[in-house]
Amino acid sequence: MVLTVPRSLLILIAATAIFSPACFPQSQSDSDAPTRPQKIVSVEVVPFTLPVLVGNDASPLLKLKIETTGQLNPISLTELKAKLDGPAIGLEISSLQVCHGDTNGGFSSGRRGHETKVLAESPNTSGAGYVFSCPQNACELTAGTNIIWIAGRLSKDTNIDHPIGVVCKEVTFSNGKSVTLDAATSIQRTGVALRNGGVDGVHTYRIPGLETTNKGTLIGVYDVRRLSGRDLPGDIDVGMSRSTDGGQTWQPMQVIMNMGDDPQWRYDGIGDPAVLVDRNTGTIWVAATWSHGNRSWVGSGPGLKPDETGQLMLVRSEDDGITWSEPINITEQIKQPEWSFLLQGPGKGITMRDGTLVFAAQYQDPPEQQRLPHSTIIYSKDHGNTWQTGMGAFDDTTEAQVVEVEPGVLMLNCRYNRKPMRVVMTTRDMGATWQTHASSEISLIEPDGCMASLIDVDRETGKDTGGWLLFSNPDSTSGRHHITIKASSDRGLTWPEENRLLLDEGNGSGYSCLSMIDDKTIGILYEGSQAQLTFQRIPVSDLVGRK
Repeated sequence: MVLTVPRSLLILIAATAIFSPACFPQSQSDSDAPTRPQKIVSVEVVPFTLPVLVGNDASPLLKLKIETTGQLNPISLTELKAKLDGPAIGLEISSLQVCHGDTNGGFSSGRRGHETKVLAESPNTSGAGYVFSCPQNACELTAGTNIIWIAGRLSKDTNIDHPIGVVCKEVTFSNGKSVTLDAATSIQRTGVALRNGGVDGVHTYRIPGLETTNKGTLIGVYDVRRLSGRDLPGDIDVGMSRSTDGGQTWQPMQVIMNMGDDPQWRYDGIGDPAVLVDRNTGTIWVAATWSHGNRSWVGSGPGLKPDETGQLMLVRSEDDGITWSEPINITEQIKQPEWSFLLQGPGKGITMRDGTLVFAAQYQDPPEQQRLPHSTIIYSKDHGNTWQTGMGAFDDTTEAQVVEVEPGVLMLNCRYNRKPMRVVMTTRDMGATWQTHASSEISLIEPDGCMASLIDVDRETGKDTGGWLLFSNPDSTSGRHHITIKASSDRGLTWPEENRLLLDEGNGSGYSCLSMIDDKTIGILYEGSQAQLTFQRIPVSDLVGRK
């Protein structure tokens, strides 16, 4: 990819008086440092992959690592020369900053409690350069590894289909030495910080679901965790964000499920939403679990009533997500009384070829069977008037997603509590019996249990695009980082390396949900490192068109 902008967009960035020695965290010990003159060992641009988001005060554009030894006669960074490199049309950076990394050298602006401190900033003036004055010794280096960032703040009208790049050319220090760099341009994908802690007075937003309606509207659903980041029970509602322009902009949040706010009943929290569009009628369905008091994963038990067990609730919209029904309780239809708990996905559901509506689901065995969980499905053959439940697909599986891989054949891709691998099961009889798929516990890793997303491109677009399945989750066994989309052309048997795309290497909560915006564009809503809920648009060709 070759990205160019006018040469007038030249940035001359240097440390200012608001820098301090602490802005460069020391990452290694050097017992002889106080007695040795400081020396610059190396200066390099470090490759990384993090999203640049509309709505954040600062987003990462370039990462610089400076290695030093010694502390005697410390050296200061005095000037850094760089140049913006990206599409001239639609590239809207309202300001540029110099920031320092967190204690691990990361960048986490936008996530409350983890913000990267902005040390210097300049507004963007078209055709002008960027000059930051640098008082003497304002930014001394420490012995070891020093991380600095060039960051940018995007304008609200930024085209999030355009990547943004920065190339660093030269770094100058107080000892008079300059280092010329020959690194490639650091290019990052853009997106939207859809939800962040503190917005609308809410502590935490979690558990994304994403769906594209028959009219092309994007519907994002999620937990509105008002008082803390903890799971149910608690003061939690289901929020909904709506976009009519493919995710470039989003309307203000609506709360579409709120079961009460009485502290006596733990605020009657409702959460873990899943969204589904009936492709035949256009009706949008959202499922969530209601915890009346402590009636969630731990506190639910056998029975059907709200004071005995968690309740599976639905709301629907008949007008493309503008207005929503009152909650509909289907617990008595779908839960076996002896089960301890039954809930949906979360994430999204599907419409099968024969019109059957299907949500992935999960239930817990009775207490005498140690409340062992099983992934399953709930489904409706009459457009949501009545619902039924399948049997357990596999022991100790929970959050799952479902696709129809052949007419009448469902694939369930499941979170597994016993090893960092995805369990994959299939059914030909709507969950009455299940068969192990050839890829189960082999092809897809996960970090000791995490929700993931699975979609069928052809079914979502209504076109023959090559039979691709798409999957997203943290591509790691050690933690919820490296949010990655993977593609399979053989109905989930294999997920080749050449068909994988890393979106966010930083630490986050890791849940994600995919939806095809059109036959050329993937939408993803995920819990990333730069926002509690990040939305990005990804060209299909970037994932399946590469060799």
